[in-house]
Amino acid sequence: MTVVQTRPPAAPARRRSVPGRIRVITGVTVASLALLFAALAVGSASAGDGLRVIGRDAGPQVVATAGLYLGLSDMDAQVADALLMGREYGQQRRAALARYEQRRSEANQALMKAFELSGDDPAERRTVQSVLDGLGRYERLAGQALLLDTRAGHAAGPPPDEVVEIYRQATDLMRRVLLPQAYNLTLENGTIVRETYDDKNLTVPAVRAAVVVAGLLALGCLIWLQVFLTRRFRRVFGPALLAATVVTAVALVSGMNVLGQNTGDLRAAKSEGFDSILTVARARAISNSMQGDQSRFLLDKVRADTYEHTYLDKAQTVFYLPAGNLDAYHAAVRGGSGGYLGLMGAQLGGPDGRRALEAFTAFQAADTRFRALAMSGRNSEAVAARLGPVREAFDAYDKTLLAIAERHQKVFERAVGAGQSALDNLWRLLPFAIGGIGLLVLAGVWPRLKEYR
Repeated sequence: MTVVQTRPPAAPARRRSVPGRIRVITGVTVASLALLFAALAVGSASAGDGLRVIGRDAGPQVVATAGLYLGLSDMDAQVADALLMGREYGQQRRAALARYEQRRSEANQALMKAFELSGDDPAERRTVQSVLDGLGRYERLAGQALLLDTRAGHAAGPPPDEVVEIYRQATDLMRRVLLPQAYNLTLENGTIVRETYDDKNLTVPAVRAAVVVAGLLALGCLIWLQVFLTRRFRRVFGPALLAATVVTAVALVSGMNVLGQNTGDLRAAKSEGFDSILTVARARAISNSMQGDQSRFLLDKVRADTYEHTYLDKAQTVFYLPAGNLDAYHAAVRGGSGGYLGLMGAQLGGPDGRRALEAFTAFQAADTRFRALAMSGRNSEAVAARLGPVREAFDAYDKTLLAIAERHQKVFERAVGAGQSALDNLWRLLPFAIGGIGLLVLAGVWPRLKEYR
């Protein structure tokens, strides 16, 4: 007996394979969409973390610790001014001591922020503790010098030698120990910002490229699904899947734009904002210490030459011109030489920069006249010049630096705000995009699957 095997009809097999293929293509499409939105989420989170660290957390705190150098240097300058005034400038002496107390409070606040930034880093914590200990020793020495100066009741000019000797110990502690440690704290804390920026400057563009790849893959899968359904069912493209494709394209373009904008905003916040703010803050601190050297030049005749050289070094650090001595530097500044380097060399563009240079030139002219009085032995007139025209010229110059710092602060805040706003908008739209695309894909596929039930 011959057994004849019959093969099942081909058509039903093909019909059973269609729902499976729809499910496979739909699954691949959904996976590609999930990959796209995961890349957008990772990129947004990474960019947001960079903006948070640089714009809200470490960045502003590092700028605050940069004020530590200014506060400490101004404390020492105010003590020098107070010792120089003697009994003839009672009201101004009280103002100098009040400013000394204000700067001491600001320095303590900056140290607290530095301690917060140090986290679990033992080296940074030791540095903060060392500055605190040194500041306590400085305050004791400064207080002792001021007390002896008050008892001496001398005329305007250098105080008695015992006062100068104690102040010399205080200013040596400040200039050789505390100020270098304060500057190192700013550098160490700034490492947090630099490392964050370097990391995000690599990560965000890489994730943006991943978003592009994932987005193109998702669009390709959506088109593949639509073409398959159109050919299999001999119908026009489904409106739901077309809408899903459009929404996916919009999400892709929006995500690319936001991540690209955040890369630019992060760069602007770091380079045009944070870095420039720190540079100007350091220039202000060094300039303040420089004008303190004018008082120390009068106060301590034994070290007058030393303070004249340190004045020149600080002036060239801020506005560099080649000069072998202070007279040559004054002449170069007075001659309107261009091509300034130093900390402020890159900040001289625009009206604020020109005003800063003009004010610095006026300050150097006042310093020239002040030193001429001191060198001719006219101490009382030199003190009057130091506390009058020279201080006024310095204050005008310092205001121009503050204006530059405020301009960079606005750039910093604008960049951080724009980047954060763009990210917030993207985070608000992502859930709706995910839900909407999911519903549209389901609406486009489900009716075709129902035909096989």
